[in-house]
Amino acid sequence: MKLHAPSLSALDGIGHAFFTREGGVSGGIYASLNSGIGSDDDASHVAENRARMAQALGVSADRLITAYQIHSPQVVVAEEPWSVETRPKADAIVTRTPGLAIGVSTADCGPLLFADAKARVIGAAHAGWRGAFSGVIEGTIAEMEKLGADRGRISVALGPLIRQNNYEVSQGFVDEFLREDETYARFFAPASREAHAMFDLPGFIALRLAQSGIERFEDIGVCTYSDPDRFYSYRRSTHRAEPDYGRHVNAIVLTP
Repeated sequence: MKLHAPSLSALDGIGHAFFTREGGVSGGIYASLNSGIGSDDDASHVAENRARMAQALGVSADRLITAYQIHSPQVVVAEEPWSVETRPKADAIVTRTPGLAIGVSTADCGPLLFADAKARVIGAAHAGWRGAFSGVIEGTIAEMEKLGADRGRISVALGPLIRQNNYEVSQGFVDEFLREDETYARFFAPASREAHAMFDLPGFIALRLAQSGIERFEDIGVCTYSDPDRFYSYRRSTHRAEPDYGRHVNAIVLTP
């Protein structure tokens, strides 16, 4: 039902989980722990799945919150729970409120969980290529520091996401990165199709974290696309011509 990053598990007062697709009540293409509020799954099934994840994190269902994600660098500070109707549009959440589980929803993008155990400040970021490229990582760190964190103490873990051997992109995609920085060429490998390349999203995320001064970084090394039994994948669903796809929650919480 969930995976853990040893580096975060070792921190006192921090709970976290990268949830898989296992252990829920949804059926069909959503089987079984679909958390996608925006999916076409039965809303009661999604609610039950999210309640199970909240319970696994040691909080009530209303205290597991996610934002309305828009593939942006936007970061919000959470001080109390919000409803589905009032959730802000953002791709990262930070908090110093104990017992408030903050999460991000993914289905190939990179889920990042941040923690400064000494300052008791945590963060969760949805780092797809757009968010990572436009600054969601840097924004998350900056907002955590406003709450008292120190980037020299922040531990960051990267959960399941699509990896390079399954992430084919167009030449236009490559060109956008190279216009920003020619050294980004190292994140692209040849593809079998002409005018395409294979993109190393976890490698790019690791670089942006390192450039931000993060020294405590762990990549748990799991691919969503290549493991359909455990993970949803937007790209795999597209390749299979499925009408929709499930989403994961990846969350972190300050415990007493």
